[in-house]
Amino acid sequence: MKSTGITRKVDELGRIVIPIELRRSLSINIKDPMEIFTENDRIILQKYKPGNTCQVTGETSEDNLILGGGKLVLSKEGAEIVMKELESYLQVAPAQE
Repeated sequence: MKSTGITRKVDELGRIVIPIELRRSLSINIKDPMEIFTENDRIILQKYKPGNTCQVTGETSEDNLILGGGKLVLSKEGAEIVMKELESYLQVAPAQE
């Protein structure tokens, strides 16, 4: 993680202002939806990108696979889970001719 050296105080409503320099460099515009994540004792803000959330694990990542014309989004872990289920299904399902 890269430090910006910028600090902001939380106001009485729990809000923090994101400096304009950061918003410009990250292409965050007024009214853009933001996702909020936690990791241990950290709060992570990320511009919301619809369609990047794995439908199996809920993981959001730029590396997720988008399959089926955008109808299926999978993380690596999600893809492994689906593969195991498909393999199990194909072993049990009778062969159709």
